[in-house]
Amino acid sequence: MSQPVSRYLHPFEVAAHPTLEPEVKRAILASWASDRVAVEGQPALRRPPGARHPIPVDEILGALRSLDGEDAGPTLQ
Repeated sequence: MSQPVSRYLHPFEVAAHPTLEPEVKRAILASWASDRVAVEGQPALRRPPGARHPIPVDEILGALRSLDGEDAGPTLQ
């Protein structure tokens, strides 16, 4: 990747980036969703390298779904 991943502040910034290839967007978001970057004691949060704040894994998965054209919004029950 030619651009540092840490420059993105939110998963939807990655998904909406106009010049990144879909495969690159998926790779970035998949690395953010990985258990390797899970916040200890808070499994629903991820802290990707360079992130200022933890990101809810649901937001990351929503951004991945948006790449497939699926509804990325939260589901209400």
